[in-house]
Amino acid sequence: MNEARTPQYEVSRLRRALVEDPRTAEQGVRVTVRGQHVFLVGEVASEARRRGLDEVIGEVAPDLVVHNETHVAGAAAPVGREELR
Repeated sequence: MNEARTPQYEVSRLRRALVEDPRTAEQGVRVTVRGQHVFLVGEVASEARRRGLDEVIGEVAPDLVVHNETHVAGAAAPVGREELR
């Protein structure tokens, strides 16, 4: 990371990349930068999107170590039927 860049600048730059890239288009992922490490936390729609986060950050900030702590939202079909009373 360029010494002139603040962590806040890096966070904004990385968030923008995640929102604008079609592989991710994610707004709900929290981005934190600590030194040479970037932490991604939150929920994504698919495993492909989760992998895309690593790809995008790796391209935009190859000098940072990515810690992808996101998880895929459970979107399975309901089991059984719901009883309304």
